[in-house]
Amino acid sequence: MVNRVTVAAVSAFAQPWDEQVKPADVVDRMITHWGERLETVIHQRPDLLVLPEYCDRPYVATYPRDLLEEYYAIRGDRIRDFFAEKAAEFGINIAYSASRDTPAGRFNSTQFLGRDGAVVGVYDKCFITDGERSVMGVTPGAGARTVQLDFGSVAGTICFDLNFEELLVDVARLRPDLVVFSSAFHGGYLQSHWAYTARAHFVGAIYPPSKSAVLNPFGEVISTSTNYRHETIAEINLDSALIHIDFNGVKFNAIRREYGRDVRIHDPGSIGAVMISSERDGLSIDEVIDRFELVRLDDYFTRVRTFRADASRAGTV
Repeated sequence: MVNRVTVAAVSAFAQPWDEQVKPADVVDRMITHWGERLETVIHQRPDLLVLPEYCDRPYVATYPRDLLEEYYAIRGDRIRDFFAEKAAEFGINIAYSASRDTPAGRFNSTQFLGRDGAVVGVYDKCFITDGERSVMGVTPGAGARTVQLDFGSVAGTICFDLNFEELLVDVARLRPDLVVFSSAFHGGYLQSHWAYTARAHFVGAIYPPSKSAVLNPFGEVISTSTNYRHETIAEINLDSALIHIDFNGVKFNAIRREYGRDVRIHDPGSIGAVMISSERDGLSIDEVIDRFELVRLDDYFTRVRTFRADASRAGTV
């Protein structure tokens, strides 16, 4: 049935650090800074608010290791706990992306905070850069995973991860409802590629001047930040599915006659597939697919692969 979820991405330029300022004061300033940034969307109570990669790491031109270590030691979980308090106060989920120290090592992590402020899941960046390894001592994460939030499953991915197809394949196998991307770089067309390949909505919080955005499973931009505002918020419907138009397209008018506005068929053009979604409480898109015997996009692709494999074994190709 209709599963409307409001997602927001809130970003900002990395905060500069004058090395004359004490690390403890930098932590306080960072909390004040993010408190001001949250004001841009938090009163709309999004179901999920996503922050950029290393959101609470101050910018120092040379990233001196000793200075960062002192800052992180003083920071501890203070900033995460600040976001947890906001999550509980407004009843929202927050994806907090930051450096995380554990007995197993230091990770570049997205911690998912539930509506009560508790950590409900963590994703550790799998593909770290040379700088993260050599300067910050970051350890690679174990692999793709999903976190179950109250509205659906989310898969985290962080910055450099977006370049690695093997991680995308693993994410797609997990069938998340939403891909959550926290980053310092935009990724260009890779954002759309991830959304389409994972068959999932996508929300990315990116450092300016790059834009943060929400994408549908075709990789089309639903909402975006601008050169003036470094936040964006959008409502998406997770009760949706992609189907190919072959053999399904002839049934679209019958679906429209049966359901009217209660079922939406979105055709992005050029790709030979549509996104079909339920817009009515009590009606799931699975019911529509079953009733009209529609073939899901991946099921159709599997059918084509199987036909080719059978032909190959028979020696006809």
